[in-house]
Amino acid sequence: MGKSLQTLNVLTNGVLVGKWEYTQNKDSFVYDNNWVKHGYPLSLSLPFTADNQRYQGEVVTNFFDNLLPDSDVIRRRLAVRHRATDTSPFQLLATIGRDCVGAIQLLPPDKIPTDLQTIQGKLLDNSEISQLLKNITVKNSFNEFEEDLRISIAGAQEKTALLFHNQQWLLPQGSTPSTHIFKLPIGLVGNTQADMQTSVENEWLCSKIVQAYGIDIAQCEIAQFEEQKVLIVERFDRKLASNQQWILRLPQEDFCQALGVSSLHKYQAEGGAGIADIMRILNSSEQATEDRKTFFKSQLIFWLLAACDGHAKNFSIFHLPNGNYRLTPLYDVLSFHPIAVTGKNKIPFQKLKLAIAVRGKSGNHYLVSKIQRRHWLEQANQVGLGEKTAEIILEELHNSTEQVLTSVEKCLPPNFPLNLAETIFNGIRKQGALLFH
Repeated sequence: MGKSLQTLNVLTNGVLVGKWEYTQNKDSFVYDNNWVKHGYPLSLSLPFTADNQRYQGEVVTNFFDNLLPDSDVIRRRLAVRHRATDTSPFQLLATIGRDCVGAIQLLPPDKIPTDLQTIQGKLLDNSEISQLLKNITVKNSFNEFEEDLRISIAGAQEKTALLFHNQQWLLPQGSTPSTHIFKLPIGLVGNTQADMQTSVENEWLCSKIVQAYGIDIAQCEIAQFEEQKVLIVERFDRKLASNQQWILRLPQEDFCQALGVSSLHKYQAEGGAGIADIMRILNSSEQATEDRKTFFKSQLIFWLLAACDGHAKNFSIFHLPNGNYRLTPLYDVLSFHPIAVTGKNKIPFQKLKLAIAVRGKSGNHYLVSKIQRRHWLEQANQVGLGEKTAEIILEELHNSTEQVLTSVEKCLPPNFPLNLAETIFNGIRKQGALLFH
């Protein structure tokens, strides 16, 4: 893509939603008039207006920027690999925006998708998938497969996405979307070089625990392609059409997008959304009572798990007809219990902080070790959930924990690192005891 490209069509399942323009270092977006008549807003931060006004500036930049990986290192690698002119949201998405999170496709005005209601892909064997995974972290890699792999997935982790169809893995081609995300082990992270080399097993285990607690979460499995271990996550923003001839993209957005906030502010302590902000949005959900309880319960489970990366980008809403929306399943849940011990590449438990604070009478509480039962009850009162409802949720969690851990332990796959499982199980037990201390 050259610098002359200043307009991208925004499409959903082949239908023109609007135009994103980039001129003089400024982003703007305007809905197509036909879309306004029959469609839905892309975002709560970009609502329809009576005169279909053009949106400009940060609200536009932030929405599209949140479709990209958070990491500058990953963005630079993608820019080199796909020959983008720079790492700005517009130029990057001009090259890799063909398959984004949610229903969005970003294409040049002269590129009209004509192969929508088909499923097209190149069949991959284990060796080819292994090589594709190896290339993810190689700055200058570019092979025959990656010309087709124009995919943008938000988040801080190294990942890619493929199509699963007729019990086979394929590289999606044309307008066919991916259906599964492949996540590599995180490795050593942060200034402390915290050891997250078992992140694949960790996230798989956390997903089973969250599910056993009764919360809907993205389905995932651990897989091995030659020496490459990955977590394969089924995309809940994809759905096989009723005629089974093509794959629909389902519209969704994360809470940074919904609030018009930059990914730089995904953590509450850095100016991002808190429990009150998200609960306020869920007040208008199609299933507000259920979604608000689910979100509050998820915060408690994150505290039990010491899942310290549950920021605003790790919660999303589905957009539904007639301007309605509801909470999506959870995703990207990772316990910090395994690194919260003494020793090299570890973080003292006393320093672990949640991404979203629990607000008590004295203010915000981030430290996992300092949050107490009374803080949760006060937070529930402040957001209109009520102390009684919070007490019921707390009681349910307390009473079900041993059953949850027993059921999850029974489904551990062969060769699963038992030390990892025991560390997380014991961390949950220790945290849970504090709720009724």
